[in-house]
Amino acid sequence: MKTDIHPEYNAIVFRDLASGETFLTRSTLTSEKTIELEGVTYTVLDVEISSASHPFYTGKQRIMDSAGRVEKFNQRFKGFGA
Repeated sequence: MKTDIHPEYNAIVFRDLASGETFLTRSTLTSEKTIELEGVTYTVLDVEISSASHPFYTGKQRIMDSAGRVEKFNQRFKGFGA
């Protein structure tokens, strides 16, 4: 690898704003904010949604009634184009 062309790869904390959950990982992303976890100061990056708050992963997703929507569409446009 060439020297001095790659970004720094450091430990960073991702904080989910919706649930307050934090994830410690490594990344090349940077931020001015810091947080202290287990006595160590890390850079923190706030995210709006993660697997801790996403409806698909939490099991709180809505199931839409697609059959009712199709019937409503057909009723609305049954005489159109005839």
